[in-house]
Amino acid sequence: MSDVNGSVPAAATPVRRSRDVPMLVDRARAGDHRAVARLITLVESGDETLPAIAAALAPYAGQAQVVGLTGSPGVGKSTTTNELVRALRARGRRVGVLAIDPSSPFTGGAILGDRVRMQDHATDPGVYIRSMSSRGHLGGLSAATPQAVRVLEGAGCDVVLVETVGVGQAEVEVASLADTTLVLLAPGMGDAIQAVKAGILEIADVFVVNKADRDGADATVRDIQGMIALGERGPGEWRPQVVRAVAVRGEGVDDIAAAIDKHRGWLVEHDELRRRREARAAAEIEAIALGVLRARIGSLRDGTQLPALAAEVAAGATDPYAAANTLLTQLTR
Repeated sequence: MSDVNGSVPAAATPVRRSRDVPMLVDRARAGDHRAVARLITLVESGDETLPAIAAALAPYAGQAQVVGLTGSPGVGKSTTTNELVRALRARGRRVGVLAIDPSSPFTGGAILGDRVRMQDHATDPGVYIRSMSSRGHLGGLSAATPQAVRVLEGAGCDVVLVETVGVGQAEVEVASLADTTLVLLAPGMGDAIQAVKAGILEIADVFVVNKADRDGADATVRDIQGMIALGERGPGEWRPQVVRAVAVRGEGVDDIAAAIDKHRGWLVEHDELRRRREARAAAEIEAIALGVLRARIGSLRDGTQLPALAAEVAAGATDPYAAANTLLTQLTR
């Protein structure tokens, strides 16, 4: 596996099953895709080395531009992502892609089809593409996505593209992860009433009307522009851009990249980039802390205190709030 300069990193230690975090991080920094893959695998599996991985990657946090792409199934997210990679590589940017695919609620498996659609870049050493199963996590992402973004930042990616599962109107988690959020729409997937509904359309920094060669594209653009015009904004606040594209032919992709750059400039100018990243870090800390608490609660189920409290509540001897306070006191010891 070659790095971005075409050289081959020293291959002294196999990485396939390695849990040597310093070695894996060093090799990922040198451009070894196998080391990047191993780190993300450890992150996804919740391996006990996860705290050490996070500590090793901390010095490289915030060095990549994180762009989220979301929208309903069939709007062309994967094709648009593929063409954006091409445009970014033409600018000499190292690109990481995290493509989230839905997992089966019955078997837990997933067909990682997004990666199949991006085979154009499979041999490009300046591109790393990873498909991740949502594993039942709601919001359009995988629970491991934030830490996987940190791995790609640590591996020296200039831009990380996060493509969500095909989502609905209330699945907006990508906005808390990305510096810039692209919401893709296509003609014929809803009328003006759909355009003004709360939820996913409110998170867009850039709207991309894909498949703009189809009938109804003009109406879709008008609906979105009308929705934007209705929004209340203070002086200097960002006004979402609306871009037309036919991603399958590469049309409009440079306009999308220009809109992303424009939003990036606004973020820096108004100190919004720092605010968004601090909010992202707060969400990560909260998620990790809640995960630890859930694990402790799970361990209590195997003991006697939780069943005993449940029996008291069921018998009317105490109330659920008092029982919860007792449980929390036990958890913090």
